[in-house]
Amino acid sequence: MNRLSAWLFTPVPLARVALFRRFVYAFVIVDVLLLHTSGFRHGWADPVWYQPLIMGEWLNIPAADVAQVMILKWGTVAAAALALTGRFPRLTGLLVAVGWIWYQYVAFAYGKVDHDRGDFVVALAVLPLIGLAAATDHRRSESAGFAFRAMQLAAIATYFLSAWAKVRFGGWDWVNSATITRAVIRRGTFLGDWLLHIPWSLHAFQWVLFSAEMLSPVIFFVGEKWRRRMVAAWFVFHAATYSVITIAFWPHLIMMLAFLPLEEYRDQVMSRWARRRGRARLRATP
Repeated sequence: MNRLSAWLFTPVPLARVALFRRFVYAFVIVDVLLLHTSGFRHGWADPVWYQPLIMGEWLNIPAADVAQVMILKWGTVAAAALALTGRFPRLTGLLVAVGWIWYQYVAFAYGKVDHDRGDFVVALAVLPLIGLAAATDHRRSESAGFAFRAMQLAAIATYFLSAWAKVRFGGWDWVNSATITRAVIRRGTFLGDWLLHIPWSLHAFQWVLFSAEMLSPVIFFVGEKWRRRMVAAWFVFHAATYSVITIAFWPHLIMMLAFLPLEEYRDQVMSRWARRRGRARLRATP
């Protein structure tokens, strides 16, 4: 139990919290305004099509109207903009979490529920628990460590449970049939259309995808160097998926940043920038 507790509460620099929050809350603004807008349109939908999800049944949430979606949309954007300042992180984080999750609920209560947003809910829920954090603060926090571990577990669960769902509902035909081929025919790109002439490649891709998702928990048992490589490999995989069938799991990609030492990358960038400015001043000195 002591080892498990130490693993769950491994201290994380507060600088990492501040930088990760920026990615999260900036994405919320982009998502609400540009990426996932069906929740706003459902304010004008006929309530006859409204089908409460489990959360709606528990909380007795009625069908959204125009006024509600307007408040949710612009209220969430305003709260996220305030959260980006780093001030009042608990309050602004809570407002973003409530607004964004409710906004997603409105979207999903009329149709398909996107599984790539489940882990992002965890991020919005745990980030307000940490409190103040600055991008230059390298003090370590156990509460921040627990929040990041929770986000990491949620991100990897998205992969693993996705693989489990494939064989649970689709059976082994998911990996042995023409699943990706059908997706390419429906929404493929020029690269996907080209791969249709090499059918074994798409079949192999199904097995690579399934195997990678099933083995995703391995990331918790490797060293830091291999952990970074695995995250990079997942980003390459998602880029390849988008290039073939134009499907991108945007909020999930943000979640994968929870595995990376963002503060180290920031310090490296700032150090290089300072050296360049120093050299520029020397060249400008008569």
